[in-house]
Amino acid sequence: MSQPTLQRRLGLVQATALNMIDMVGIGPFVTLPLVMGFMGPNFLLAWLVGAALAAVDGLIWSELGAAYPEAGGSYRFLKLAYGEQKWGRYMSFLYVWQTLIQSPLVLASGAIGFAQYFGYLVPLTEWWQPKLVAGTVVLLLIALLYRRIEDIGKLGVALWVGVLSLMAWLIFGGLTHANHPVAVLPVGGVGALPGLLISAAMGQAAVKTIYSYLGYYNVCHLGAEIKGPEKVIPRSIFLSILGIAALYLLLNWSVGTVIGWEEVRGWQAGTSDKSQFIISVFMERLYGPAAATVATGMVLLVAFASLFAVLLGYSRIPYAAAADGEFLPVFAKLHPTKHFPYVSLLLLGGVGFVFSLLFRLGEVISAILAMRILVQFVGQAVGLVLLRRRRGTGALPFKMPLYPLPVVLAIIVWLFVFAGIAPVEVSLGGVAFKLYFQVAAVGMMALGTGAFLLWSKQQGKWPYERP
Repeated sequence: MSQPTLQRRLGLVQATALNMIDMVGIGPFVTLPLVMGFMGPNFLLAWLVGAALAAVDGLIWSELGAAYPEAGGSYRFLKLAYGEQKWGRYMSFLYVWQTLIQSPLVLASGAIGFAQYFGYLVPLTEWWQPKLVAGTVVLLLIALLYRRIEDIGKLGVALWVGVLSLMAWLIFGGLTHANHPVAVLPVGGVGALPGLLISAAMGQAAVKTIYSYLGYYNVCHLGAEIKGPEKVIPRSIFLSILGIAALYLLLNWSVGTVIGWEEVRGWQAGTSDKSQFIISVFMERLYGPAAATVATGMVLLVAFASLFAVLLGYSRIPYAAAADGEFLPVFAKLHPTKHFPYVSLLLLGGVGFVFSLLFRLGEVISAILAMRILVQFVGQAVGLVLLRRRRGTGALPFKMPLYPLPVVLAIIVWLFVFAGIAPVEVSLGGVAFKLYFQVAAVGMMALGTGAFLLWSKQQGKWPYERP
């Protein structure tokens, strides 16, 4: 009996929908007031910076995704770029290693944010109550994703409609009730722009906005399940980036015209920070408590929809590595009748469940970016250059314009964001210290290197080839 394989069942609409619901999770709703607090009257600029980086990095993903539409996305790209038998094995292993930690962190961040907004509807006064809500969300996601890919594609489109409906309602509210001016250009004129772009405040704000844009590449993880991938993958990436950038800018402008950034900073400085429910407060101010309750419910639906797409895409990465013989074989198993990588889904979902009970939202967001940047984003950008030099560009279905400028820009900006991730105060056993996420990310890479060497030695592969 032949082994089940992944099926190409997702078209442009489903691929774009899954990308967009991945991007618009709880992120823009919980990071919006944080960015206002960091940037003051220039908060829209931080969202433009996030969109610009997503667009530049999207060119890299589009070229790689169209050329190599296989399950696993970055796992496959890194292996091909750095050489399938040597350094490519190492880079792709590091990526899968980090995926086992950072994808559950993404899942946990959405679940924690979900619990935060749920607290507007049902006050969660005990320490364990938000954790119960977050953990329940993760378990429900696992149950919903335990099914065929074509059913998931249909469900993804339905959730996408919910996302667009909420955003349209929020934007309409701001357009029809504007009370405060919102600066589109930098306060102080264009001459102030260079200083704003390299400021510490922009570094911290950019971490939050970029987190909210992440997901434009989700379609690459599902490459083996996309119909006509050489066209659908680049189109879905840029449709989702352009669509979400427009929605984010309009959303922030709308909220900022009703709730001024000065008021948000005042909340954040006080003992009762209403900014964590800023969308709910926004709708209550415009339409009353009933509308605020409905809007909060829709925010929760959007957050849930995003986590749905996140767990779907990331569950394909350990599967791809195991099917390639470069990770534990158990992850290569597909469900015998539903044809999806159920072991990978259950493991990542299970770790995400644990993380949702342990961490706070701000810590998770910083950890996510710190762990991704060096191996996935910077490593992949360098890898594209290597692939072009080794294989040429004649057979590429999609070629980025102005090469290599987008690659250089992407690397510089990603490293700037990496350096801008702020540390947090941590207390363990009565000892207080600063946790630098950059150091933690490098530490995880070191552990992954050790695991790779042990795995390679057991398998008799590079750098331990048996004679």
